[in-house]
Amino acid sequence: MAANKQTLGFIGLGVMGGRMARRLLDAGYPLVVHDINASAVNPLVKAGARPARNAREVADRASIVFTSLPAPYILRDVALGANGIAQGKAAKIVVDLSTTGSAVEKEVAAGLAKKRITLIDAPVSGGATGAEKGTLAVMVAGKPTAVARVRVALAVFGKLFVVGNTPGQAQFMKLLNNLLSQSALAMSLEALVAGVKAGLNPDVMIDVINAGSGRNTATAEKIPRAVLTRSFDFGFPISGACKDTGLAIEECQAMGLPMTVGSAAHQLWKFAYNQGSGKRDMTTLVTLLEAQAGVVVLGKAAKKRSRSV
Repeated sequence: MAANKQTLGFIGLGVMGGRMARRLLDAGYPLVVHDINASAVNPLVKAGARPARNAREVADRASIVFTSLPAPYILRDVALGANGIAQGKAAKIVVDLSTTGSAVEKEVAAGLAKKRITLIDAPVSGGATGAEKGTLAVMVAGKPTAVARVRVALAVFGKLFVVGNTPGQAQFMKLLNNLLSQSALAMSLEALVAGVKAGLNPDVMIDVINAGSGRNTATAEKIPRAVLTRSFDFGFPISGACKDTGLAIEECQAMGLPMTVGSAAHQLWKFAYNQGSGKRDMTTLVTLLEAQAGVVVLGKAAKKRSRSV
């Protein structure tokens, strides 16, 4: 199968990138990979990928390069730096799967265009589980001809939604999505802690909310899986929630929108980050709220786990 498919490049093999790269390998694509963390590269090399020393080397060996990177400044350096993709000899299309915000995406697109490289803006949503299962929502903005060339490969990750023709548009869509998701989690955790403080059973609370109008992705998935169990392993860090909500608020306010509710949610994520919790799973936000309330949210699953230990 691999012989019939062109070699792709993949840069950034973290929680999301590593899983997406593995799906490309499993789909039969020859893959050249790079990450500054060797422990992220090694499993993919064992699965058949070829390693590269830097982003430029990836771009020397693949005409289509995917990026999945944690911050805007990292994307800028990987794409336009001295050993970046723009210096490569083979790259013609870069597909950015990161969440970086529209301003940096436009800047990188312009920089790559000077080297006759087309940027496709393609952030994803659905978490580590979605990346592993291939059920992500893939938001896409870019030249239609370039999008057509990568559509089949992108479909390996999940369902495509073409939201525009200009890089930056998909980033803005992703930021709005994340602002909604992370605000819902913050508010849902506040409500959960308040209910426990008032003597309510957290399992029953979630059942009621999910049967009623308060249901959201936090109450339906994140809280039952990672909070009521006290596993705190949803797979996305507080630093990421702080970054995403901050970027969303910044871009909306630049358009003259006050974003009153979103700003309040961002302040809560910023508070959590400033407590030194940036690397902790986003669902551990509940522990900071518990400390303020003087309660602990213990679901049935958590109690069973503690008895079995």
